[in-house]
Amino acid sequence: MNRAASPALDEEIARIERASVRAIRNRWRVVYALRIAVLVVTLGGWELAGQTKLIDPFFYSMPSQIASQLWTWITEGTSQGPLWVQVLVTLEETTLGFLIGAVLGIICGIALGRNRLLADIFSIYIKVANSVPRVVLGSIFIIALGLGMASKVALAVVMVFFVVFGNAFQGVREADGNLIANAKILGASSRRITYSVVLPSALTWILASLHVSFGFALVGAVVGEFLGSRQGIGLLIATAQGAFNAAGVFAAMIVLAVVALLAEYLITQLEDWLLKWRPVQFSETAH
Repeated sequence: MNRAASPALDEEIARIERASVRAIRNRWRVVYALRIAVLVVTLGGWELAGQTKLIDPFFYSMPSQIASQLWTWITEGTSQGPLWVQVLVTLEETTLGFLIGAVLGIICGIALGRNRLLADIFSIYIKVANSVPRVVLGSIFIIALGLGMASKVALAVVMVFFVVFGNAFQGVREADGNLIANAKILGASSRRITYSVVLPSALTWILASLHVSFGFALVGAVVGEFLGSRQGIGLLIATAQGAFNAAGVFAAMIVLAVVALLAEYLITQLEDWLLKWRPVQFSETAH
């Protein structure tokens, strides 16, 4: 290639890359603007419908009433105590249930995925347990473990376990057979193959399940609180429902959404750190 043409070619490539980055950034600006527009139109339409009595604010509330309820909870507290205490109680139950359920799901998924005999023995029992509506177990846990934190953590564990187990099991089964065979030829032990070949292969599956399973853990904790508890966001929802306070129900839902979004962000950061060997997608660098 002509050396004189090389700088010109490099400049053209750089110009194309800059244009691509600008196009992607402009696209994301449009996306963010449309997201805000959808939110404004939805909330504005909801408020307008309530003010003009197209919908009954007693049953469906209005954004202004929900904001007022949130402000009251933040400044004056709830009937069960300060709002941050309720959030911390639910978050603690959710986190404990998430961690215990995820660890158990990963261990059992890898163990059964690597041992066909164990998988054949326990598969029928896992299918039966998974077929039971897990939310129903909340009542059993409350009877057995009481109204304290243990019953909510137990329900959250059950909600998380099967999601993580299924992904871990499938991720192990999807490990490259050629890599496993080559590792055996090189003299790697079964434990070494599990840690060096199988687990990295299943890691993407496992991390994908964590995004979903934290939401299930939050559902388990809140449902447990709704069924019977002394504190927590679920109790706020139950109390608001008993008082026919629609604004309180929506306000508690917003608090739950904020907690779930923060958890999703932290899990995404953990995933990026654990999978930092992956090549960065060009679209991810532009926004």
